[in-house]
Amino acid sequence: MAFDYKKEYKEFYMPKNKPSMIEIPEMNYIAVRGKGNPNDENGEYKASIGLLYGIAYTIKMSYRGAHKIDGYFEYVVPPLEGFWWQDGRKGNIDYNNKEAMHFISLIRLPDFVRKEDFNWAMEEAAKKKKQDFSKVEFFTYDEGLCVQCMHIGSYDQEPATINLMQEYMRENGYVLDITDTRYHHEIYLSDPRKCDAGKLKTVIRHPVKKK
Repeated sequence: MAFDYKKEYKEFYMPKNKPSMIEIPEMNYIAVRGKGNPNDENGEYKASIGLLYGIAYTIKMSYRGAHKIDGYFEYVVPPLEGFWWQDGRKGNIDYNNKEAMHFISLIRLPDFVRKEDFNWAMEEAAKKKKQDFSKVEFFTYDEGLCVQCMHIGSYDQEPATINLMQEYMRENGYVLDITDTRYHHEIYLSDPRKCDAGKLKTVIRHPVKKK
């Protein structure tokens, strides 16, 4: 069996479909930044996903990925994640203006992966795949206190779940704390190429602070 972050850390990856509070510790990621409509087949977002998985699997399949995690010698690559924002908007995403979206695409790194392992993987992937991975970065992020909720359905239907999260914040004395360094966060548990849009599972996470 392989160590699966979704199963071992259900509090981060498998919340219920009603809002709840969570404190997210510092984690390391591989990340790619970009801008534009995520649905554009030739856009920066689609390209970022290929770059991320190229590095993620280079680490996983190498000897540098052969570390023991809680009794396991193998791990499942964690799910794709994304930070999203739009210029001039400190709050929710305008889903009708996807061209204005900025993003940081992310995949979590196992704790044993160090910066030097990442640097090795960058060189190894570029050499083997004959591809430019220079947009990929080693990204450390301390997310802190958040409200999160499982959204089931298409991405364009996310505002309904976000409204539930905002109501939960108000009822519990918290306010949204999206800033230049704290983001609207999504974790993608379903592959939209293989799953009906109405059944997509996406963790939505928003940073908060006490009112």
